[in-house]
Amino acid sequence: MLSYVIIGLAIFLGIVGIIGCVLPVIPGPPISWAGMMILYFWGKGTDSSGDTMSTRLLLIWLVITIVVTVLDYLVPSYLTKVSGGSKYASRGALAGVLVGLFFAPWGIVLGPMLGAFICEAAFSGKKAGQSIVPALGAFAGFVCGTLLKLISCGFMMYYIVVYCF
Repeated sequence: MLSYVIIGLAIFLGIVGIIGCVLPVIPGPPISWAGMMILYFWGKGTDSSGDTMSTRLLLIWLVITIVVTVLDYLVPSYLTKVSGGSKYASRGALAGVLVGLFFAPWGIVLGPMLGAFICEAAFSGKKAGQSIVPALGAFAGFVCGTLLKLISCGFMMYYIVVYCF
């Protein structure tokens, strides 16, 4: 009976992690990794051939989870800079991510873009028309971060399913 609860909880966390990639209020990759961790610690992480989940696999996915989570905050700022934005636009995109957390879900989507646009127009001396390109770079960074999270959570869900059944 307990094994069904553990398996159900792990699968639930994997699904919530995937949903969290799209809903910015929920930290997707850490929740998916928690599903893997539950299977590992309760010894239910066994695949169809009888192999149990290794500590190495769990630690590799911990590192991937940390990297993807950090990149999710840094990529909008980086792509803003690459698309011609000044340091003000990059900082604005990062500030927009952080401020956008309080206005989810739209704040997370629009925050980096608005932050880059406002800071670029206000502090760099560029006109509004010239500030749009770095703002779109910030939006592209948001999309890239979301894709990274979806890919990592999708792979973690794969491992959860493999080690449950």
